[in-house]
Amino acid sequence: MHRISTFLLILLYAPVSFAQEANPEDVSSPDAIVQTLYDVISTPAGEAPDWERWRTLFIPEARLIAISSNDTGSNSYFTWTSEEYIEQTGDYFRENPFFEVEVSQTSERFGNLVHRFSTYESYRALGLEPFSRGINSIQLLHMEDRWWIVTIFWQSESENIPLPEKYLSRE
Repeated sequence: MHRISTFLLILLYAPVSFAQEANPEDVSSPDAIVQTLYDVISTPAGEAPDWERWRTLFIPEARLIAISSNDTGSNSYFTWTSEEYIEQTGDYFRENPFFEVEVSQTSERFGNLVHRFSTYESYRALGLEPFSRGINSIQLLHMEDRWWIVTIFWQSESENIPLPEKYLSRE
């Protein structure tokens, strides 16, 4: 029994290197991993995102957190692991065309940590007007010669919370 408990603890606290191997180009830089993130979730109706590729981008403990504001200005939030996000949104992505692109970004780096404010636009089809815009606050970790997503924390633009001009510049 002690061996089984020890084995389960080892699995529970296994290092990140047990994660599925990523395409090295997908995780070679902060720009590459963020572009891969947007590529993965951008799909026409009837197709599911490449969830296997998605899984290679995140540390096992990663979180995705969305802020939701209602018409009165009250806020709430929703949080998922990367697997819970697949479970909760998989049908939506399969049934609806969804394309998201980064239109601007600012990044700060200290050692193996990058914080990126990634301004996005969401489309039903590229070339049309976006149906949504907002900011993804993405925290990245450099470890084991690659980049990992630790957190994506986002809020969509609303009438009460317009995107500041400084996050819309297309430098």
